[in-house]
Amino acid sequence: MNALGIGGSTIEKELNAIESRAHLAKPIQKQEFQSRINKACNLMKKQEIPAVYLHAGTNLFYFTGTHWNSSERMVGAILFPDGEVCYIAPQFEKGTILDFMLIEGNVYCWEEHENPYALFVDILSEKNVSTGNIAMDEATPFFVINGILKVQSTYNLIDAKPITAGCRMIKSEAEIAIMQTAMDITMEVQKATARILKPGISVKEVTDFIHEAHIRYGIPSGSYFCIVLFGVDSSFPHGVKTPKNLEENDIVLVDTGCVLHDYISDITRTYVYGEINELQRKIWNLEKETQLAAFAAAKLGEPCAVIDHASRKTLETKGLGPDYKLPGLPHRTGHGIGLDIHEWPYIARHEDTILASGMCFSNEPMICVPDQFGVRLEDHIYMTKEGPKWFTQPAYTIDDPFGLSIEKK
Repeated sequence: MNALGIGGSTIEKELNAIESRAHLAKPIQKQEFQSRINKACNLMKKQEIPAVYLHAGTNLFYFTGTHWNSSERMVGAILFPDGEVCYIAPQFEKGTILDFMLIEGNVYCWEEHENPYALFVDILSEKNVSTGNIAMDEATPFFVINGILKVQSTYNLIDAKPITAGCRMIKSEAEIAIMQTAMDITMEVQKATARILKPGISVKEVTDFIHEAHIRYGIPSGSYFCIVLFGVDSSFPHGVKTPKNLEENDIVLVDTGCVLHDYISDITRTYVYGEINELQRKIWNLEKETQLAAFAAAKLGEPCAVIDHASRKTLETKGLGPDYKLPGLPHRTGHGIGLDIHEWPYIARHEDTILASGMCFSNEPMICVPDQFGVRLEDHIYMTKEGPKWFTQPAYTIDDPFGLSIEKK
């Protein structure tokens, strides 16, 4: 007999029942991008940093609203403490940069035969930055860093993380609202996914459904990622080369998310299709206990490491581990989330970042039992002035993972 909400429906029925809800979230407005720049400039002044380079990607978008993917060509922007933004791009891309640009600034261009790194140095000189520490976006490719080092010896290139992460780690109400809608959508997709399961269904059929379900909820790009694992495959946290089809009494692990207005959702649910055996129940219950212990440890003013410590302590008291040994938790307890699926703060034993209101991160202390199965329950937390809050409510029980018995009351 299946747990509540597992099996009993069809792909067609579930897709036809979906109503779009992505429109409920509003994208980040221009004034918020400007406030981000203002915050970065204040940090730059305090740290005496005369310039920050923002490379194409999520840091460039976060501060300027400019969508641009990183490639083999240097595209980015230099931010100065007075709030001026100077863009760098190939000449043939200038029109497109201007079209994508939200925060205005001069665009400095280089032709294909010219050196963009020398142009970078020229811009600094033009803005009277003659020496000092130039903070480089931590996601800047090595070829850009190396190119700048080769054309000058005046500046010291340092990590911009104190500026970039210092701003991005603290989410605004608008950011949290977008992420909440994205999480809500993915949670509904998780519930629908559980209902379509049947013996013999393939991983591809399930991942295709998850992708289409996200689209029908109003996410044009569908699922941002998707991990579906049955049975022993679930003991490998991020999957196997050749996934098996679903069989009776298999553990089912589904990890997926989507992108809404550039912000990402990420939820994992694990349950059993069929009869639940004693070991499956024991590990599932311990996984939930560990997740709740991690949540309880998330306290303002404490380092992120205390959350990971709480996870491992819980497992060790039940004879699992210690540390990263299996059966047990083979990886960190969680990761920050926002424009990137993995960003600051990281919920790991070495992370001394202090928990503060506005931080958002996953809580997923997965338990792996080698050669048998794994259980991962993943929900995300956002810190408030009153403490931690769930984006989505944790799984209820292994017999009723989605809390359907509660909803009926």
